[in-house]
Amino acid sequence: MTCEQPGCTGTIEDGYCNLCGMAADSPGEAPSVATSPRETVGSVPGSGSGSLGESPVGSSDTTGSARIGSTALGSRRLSGSGSTATRRTDRSRRLRSARIGAGLTQVPPAPRVDAEQALMKDPQIPENKRTCPNCGAPVGRSNNGRPGRAEGFCPKCGKQYSFTPKLRPGDLVVNQYEVAGCLAHGGMGWIYLAKDKNVSDRWVVMKGLLNTGDADALAAAISEQQFLAQVEHPLIVEIYNFVTHEGDGYIVMEYVGGRSLKQLLKDRRRENSSSYDPLPVDQALAFIVEVLPGFQYLHDLGLIYCDFKPDNLVQVGDGLKLIDLGGVRRADDDTSAIYGTIGYQAPEVAKVGTSVASDIYTIGRTLLVLCAEFRGYQSTYQFSLPTPKVLPLLGEHDSLYRLLLKCCAPDPADRFTSADELRVQVLGVLREEVARNAEKSSGTSAASVLFESPTVASDELDWDDFPSLRADTTDAQHAYVLNLDIADPAQRLRELNQAPAFSAEVGLAMCEAALEIERYADVSDTVNHLLTADPWEWRAVWMSGLVAVRTGDWEAAKSAFNAVYGQVPGELAPKLALAYACEKGAEPEVAETLYQVCARTDANYVSAAAFGLARLKARAGDLKGAQSALDLVPTTSRGFPESRRLLAQHLRELGGSLPQLAAAVQALDGARLSEVEREQSRVSVFTSAREVIEKTRAEPTLQIGGYPATDEGMRAGLEEGYRSLARHAGTEQARIGLVDHANQIRNRTLT
Repeated sequence: MTCEQPGCTGTIEDGYCNLCGMAADSPGEAPSVATSPRETVGSVPGSGSGSLGESPVGSSDTTGSARIGSTALGSRRLSGSGSTATRRTDRSRRLRSARIGAGLTQVPPAPRVDAEQALMKDPQIPENKRTCPNCGAPVGRSNNGRPGRAEGFCPKCGKQYSFTPKLRPGDLVVNQYEVAGCLAHGGMGWIYLAKDKNVSDRWVVMKGLLNTGDADALAAAISEQQFLAQVEHPLIVEIYNFVTHEGDGYIVMEYVGGRSLKQLLKDRRRENSSSYDPLPVDQALAFIVEVLPGFQYLHDLGLIYCDFKPDNLVQVGDGLKLIDLGGVRRADDDTSAIYGTIGYQAPEVAKVGTSVASDIYTIGRTLLVLCAEFRGYQSTYQFSLPTPKVLPLLGEHDSLYRLLLKCCAPDPADRFTSADELRVQVLGVLREEVARNAEKSSGTSAASVLFESPTVASDELDWDDFPSLRADTTDAQHAYVLNLDIADPAQRLRELNQAPAFSAEVGLAMCEAALEIERYADVSDTVNHLLTADPWEWRAVWMSGLVAVRTGDWEAAKSAFNAVYGQVPGELAPKLALAYACEKGAEPEVAETLYQVCARTDANYVSAAAFGLARLKARAGDLKGAQSALDLVPTTSRGFPESRRLLAQHLRELGGSLPQLAAAVQALDGARLSEVEREQSRVSVFTSAREVIEKTRAEPTLQIGGYPATDEGMRAGLEEGYRSLARHAGTEQARIGLVDHANQIRNRTLT
């Protein structure tokens, strides 16, 4: 039945409309639901249809906000005017933002491509792209002025080849798919556009074989038909059907009317006077972030994509689709042909086959091709990456470089272990890139899944001021460690040595307890134990870096934190720790760069990074730089009072002019310092001011801390400061000494 409510287009299901919810036999009344009056939130019983703002003032049926009257909106303002179905306007568009990039950056949407406009006018394969599908030798090439043959036999291996489309416009395949023409040709075959006559003439893509005489290609098509039907993910092109026609096989799949990233790069090159114009790094990262869940989905199904490259990622509006599943194979498949592309395929594939790690490799290579002119990626650098000296972009974007090094490591075991793990780090690098392009430091923060936020609130740092590791809740002994609530570290260490079983979480907890009681040899032993069990356990290396900080071994600290940085390049914690180690270990330029990254990327890291930058600038005698760094510390930070105290100190020690000394006192007045800290700093400023006044013999008109910038004024300020400090002295002797200072410095009078 069709719903009889005015303006409703729903249908009756189980007695109620599936659109408006009205009962079929009670027009104008909502279906009744048994609720307690105290539980009513959205409407008040007896108030009618529950339109916005209709709850009566003073109703005793609810104590919620529904009792309060509201300004008439929506249908209430149109009372008596009939249906409102055509009166609503869609305001949701302004709430939509580009999906690509996880909301961190903006990627221009791609226009949808009309299917018929995408057809090839002359479907031929250029001779320079004709190779034998069996041995890879050139075939079908021109010879002595005669054009190459589109069909024939390979002169090297004797296998038959064919580059001629088998379907023509107007062909009807299995009485369902009407062929419109060729869209493209790829490594495995022709791709046709067709209309599905059984489903409202929707456009579909039919992917056939490039060479119908190739047994491997035919086997691959059959393999697709067997397992690709289970692939169903919004980021992956949908497979509708698998059909045969005149002895040839075709995969029928969703038509994705967008623009591939390869075409995007071509368009940018054309618009840039035929010069290569790579994507901005943040946009390239945004595309990778978006597609990685699709890879994780395939990997969870035990499938390997194999042939990822810019050609196979299509942007449609503000979304993406992973297309061309021709190379997808099962992870445990050791027999079928492997399809890949030179320059993207991992070096181990030819010997040991494909894996999750080989997919990670192709993702890294694709990322670099998107954001740089990667010359030689199919020759000189087929299985390696250029150095920052060769490709300056890598030197300018250090975190990106470290990410690529891990994605494209020669040993598959050194790469990221999953697409999810990679996505976490790509997101971190993307945040850095977005912050790099921002006009000012970031006022936002993002929780890390690996590290807690830093607790730095002062200029002095120790090992426990750095971000602590988050617990691994999947560890078998996580619950045991979590419930081990023992404050005394020595006793906690003894209990951990008696744990039911040794695990990474137990070992890390042992390292922390040993650090607290300065048993550094125990930490080293546990770190070695952890790394013996798992040579890729970077958290153990992090612990060794903390020991190096505690003992002042800055070379060891730099080595440890740099190794951690390489393993988790999207995390800020190792960058902060490495910056501190470089600051102490005579690498100020590296330290400054890393501090700046931390300060502008995440609000939780601003204070720690700002203090580090200020130390570097102060050590170099750069007062303006130190002041700018300390001004980064927000007023809401626990470190703000310390930043003001340090600013006053730098103004006094690095500056020293009377205006700068006046500014130093103003900085102190704006901080939440204890009275003792404030007065101690003010006394130091007044003392410096007296020395300046004595040397210059000037009689300025400005004031410092509320006192005239004269010798008499500074004496008065010092007297008041010493007496204030005396009131807070811890011992009688200290109090008497401060009072004596006050009496000695005070201005002499005649009375």
